[in-house]
Amino acid sequence: GNLYVNERLDREEMCGESASCSVSFEALVHNPLNVFRVQVDIQDVNDNAPRFLQENFYLEINELTSPGARFAVGVAEDPDVGSNSLQGYELKANGYFAVEVKESQDGSKFAELVLRRALDRESEPSLRLLLTALDGGDPPRSGTAQLWINVTDANDNPPVFAQDRYRVSLREDATPGSTVLNVSASDADAGTNARITYGFGKMPAKVLQKFTVDAESGTIRLLEELDFEDTRGYVLLVEARDGGGLVAHCKVVVEVLDVNDNPPEITLLSLSSPVPEDSPAGTVVALLNVDDPDSGENGQVSCELSGEAPLSIVASSGGSYKVNNEPGIPILNVSATDPDLGRNAHLSYTLLQGNPTFGHLFSINRENGTLYLLTSLDHEDQVEFSMMVQVQDGGFPPLATNVSVSVFVTDLNDNAPTVLYPHPNTTAPYTEVVAPGTPAGHMVTKVVAVDADAGYNAWISYTLLQATDPSLFSVGLHNGEIFTARQLREDDAPEHTLVILLKDHGEPVLSTSATVSISVAEMVKEVLTDLTDVAPASDPRRHVTFYLILAVILVSAAFFITMLSVGIFKCYKWRQSKELYNSSRSTTYRTPGPFHHIDAVRGGFTPPSFYHQVYLTTDSRQSDLLCKKPFTSSPLGSRQGTIRNGEPGLYHQIVGTASRLPTPAE
Repeated sequence: GNLYVNERLDREEMCGESASCSVSFEALVHNPLNVFRVQVDIQDVNDNAPRFLQENFYLEINELTSPGARFAVGVAEDPDVGSNSLQGYELKANGYFAVEVKESQDGSKFAELVLRRALDRESEPSLRLLLTALDGGDPPRSGTAQLWINVTDANDNPPVFAQDRYRVSLREDATPGSTVLNVSASDADAGTNARITYGFGKMPAKVLQKFTVDAESGTIRLLEELDFEDTRGYVLLVEARDGGGLVAHCKVVVEVLDVNDNPPEITLLSLSSPVPEDSPAGTVVALLNVDDPDSGENGQVSCELSGEAPLSIVASSGGSYKVNNEPGIPILNVSATDPDLGRNAHLSYTLLQGNPTFGHLFSINRENGTLYLLTSLDHEDQVEFSMMVQVQDGGFPPLATNVSVSVFVTDLNDNAPTVLYPHPNTTAPYTEVVAPGTPAGHMVTKVVAVDADAGYNAWISYTLLQATDPSLFSVGLHNGEIFTARQLREDDAPEHTLVILLKDHGEPVLSTSATVSISVAEMVKEVLTDLTDVAPASDPRRHVTFYLILAVILVSAAFFITMLSVGIFKCYKWRQSKELYNSSRSTTYRTPGPFHHIDAVRGGFTPPSFYHQVYLTTDSRQSDLLCKKPFTSSPLGSRQGTIRNGEPGLYHQIVGTASRLPTPAE
């Protein structure tokens, strides 16, 4: 039940600018079957520095601009949240400008350049300033941008927008080309200095792909379709620039309204099929999850079952629903006979629950002895299932006989090879280093892989699929070892990438690939300069030693337990043989007639010539006959006590147990 992190988490990629970030999912629990909602909160770390959308900003400011005038400059972005997000700006010391931090209504911080002293174009026609954005992390991170200021002649009045902030709502099904909003600005100057053109300021590329603004009229139009489920709102930065180069800014907040454009999605979480016909009412046989990406009333769903069946659907937590279902797959028919007549010969079959988990896997028909498989089996989880079936007549008192049934699960090639080294999920590839002049036959590295299947399905072969220089390296077919095929020369490429193909021997063949990077260098330091961005903590090779030690411990423990079990078994057999020798006064009887063996493949009995003779002492009260077949097939498989039903992957073993022995008179 432990929950592990499967890959590196990136809060900014998962949740963007949201103040809170969490991942929700359902955890399915069997026996009893239920579902729980799990929510994992992702906490932010200061792993991003503030960054300006461009490295250089160009401003044109008239020399007659009065001290105290403000100019909006580039906004820095920091994907982190909270105290790790953007906190302020700093401006390198100069004699004309200072920077002040402003906060908009949505909480974002932007910088305003404030003129402290009047400009003089004749003395300084241009200025170059360094603007720094700082976050609140410990230690803080920063980003910089260059401000290039060109001092121009008299343009006394900058443009002024009618509103500093516009707000508009737009349905997500609005057609591309439709008008979003019209912004307007005025300029008190005359002539070319009063001619205003509109444009967008520096914004993310995905916003610029959605909207456009007419340079002459200030009309904002939609370019692409909106999706409320993807983005619920946009903030547009609009500029108005007059003929003299003065610029005014305003913000346009576009709110996207949800439209019911997504159908509910049904996901089958669990299905227990078939269902025994004697299952009590209220048995949960299926779990469903229904989700609608829309919001509000558009995202509320109701579920119902159609068709005629004794089933009902019940709402559970987290958008889940519970259902019933139909009976399943027959795998074996256990049959018995009773020479009595009438009710005394009426037989009923029961599956004795020696292991409580088998009740969820197998069931038996009480009337005809058909054994059903309720769910799929996995050879990698369990190879053999042993259970006891009891057949009982209808007499008084009732007489019963037990039969042991073993189900063997054969392996199917359902697992592809898994690469353990080099680890395929690392962000940066491993680089093996070999020196120039290395002779042919030198082992550079080894690809390590396993296959969860068994037997022939788990055999792995390695072939070189792709290489920078195919003549330089070779790979062992059965061990994955990579060797130099010839001596390395000075003129060989310094970097080599090998793609190794790993295939099993199952049917159908399953495969995977591994990528190995090899660097040719005199010293390791030459390669380390190219690997400075690789974090040593992410190297999974440090776990190989642990796995090897763990494997040695497990093998040693298994060997010790095996030897201990053999010793106990030998002692038990020696004691049993001694007791049998001491009971020399016991009289033996031979069971009359041949023992007929049930043949489930042919549906009858084996010839009388094929039988076993059983000798028992007078102290015996019960006789057990065990005929067990190994996994491998045999020409006499149908006559060696193993029933094979024709279902792929299933074998059955029957052990008969008599309730009593016939007396000598019988």
